[in-house]
Amino acid sequence: MDDSGYSIGELARRTGLTVKAIRFYSDRGVVAPSGRTVSGHRRYGTEALARLEFVRTLRELGLDLATIRKVADSEVALSDVAAAHLQAMEVQIRVLRLRHAVLTAVTKRGSTPEEMTLMHQLAKLTQDERRRLIGDFLATTFRGLEHPAFAGIARSMTPELPDDPEAEQVEAWVELAEFSEDPDFRALMRRIAEQHDAGRTGIGVCRDAAADIRDAVTPALDAGIDPSSSEAARVVAALSSRHGPDRLLAWLDIVGDSRRERYFELLAVINGWAAPDSLAPVSQWLSDALRAPARVAG
Repeated sequence: MDDSGYSIGELARRTGLTVKAIRFYSDRGVVAPSGRTVSGHRRYGTEALARLEFVRTLRELGLDLATIRKVADSEVALSDVAAAHLQAMEVQIRVLRLRHAVLTAVTKRGSTPEEMTLMHQLAKLTQDERRRLIGDFLATTFRGLEHPAFAGIARSMTPELPDDPEAEQVEAWVELAEFSEDPDFRALMRRIAEQHDAGRTGIGVCRDAAADIRDAVTPALDAGIDPSSSEAARVVAALSSRHGPDRLLAWLDIVGDSRRERYFELLAVINGWAAPDSLAPVSQWLSDALRAPARVAG
């Protein structure tokens, strides 16, 4: 008989495990007693103490008892078990992020059950399925248009959701995917592409003209110039002389729809880019300037 070593109660105090848990591990052979007292109570040595602390760590990391026993008995390498467990955990994390994103969107929007189902389906798409969805949207936007810049524009409009996305990236992807499937949004983006394409022949708004409009209005906006003022009138006159009133109105039609800007905001979140500058203040100032009473009357 052996009265040395630790009792189950002492092990429990030292390891933070319950007496019931230690007895369970002992009964399953995970940790063996070094002997028994005269009265038959189990006693455990320092090796058992270290083994139990190791077992507790593995259990807290989510390993099952059978695997823990194999690791503790050196039947399998801890590094191999850790790698397999890490891989499984990464899958679980991705699933939880998807669920978190969908539930967050449902909460924000007050979605119907049908909308929630659609969002969940969009969140679960594979990489190939996501590319096909966006590819179809971009093909609809640019099909038949021959502007040399469109290939690069299409690439710049392509979301690339990372393999291990953050919750906000998943949420942004779901919203962007909904946009890309919306017939009205597709029609809007097609109209924008056609305007850019027509800009080559002088009847639409090309990218250079759009940049000129933005660069002309931004200083006036930053300076706090009243859109109805004579200073604003000079800005409008200069732009009209370079591009014509019809082009200015066409540009406002393009940038005035908040969905276009929202698409690029979501794209930046998904791709990890800096947030794009908003054109809303510029377009609003120009719209007000063009519609100022004096210019409308003139």
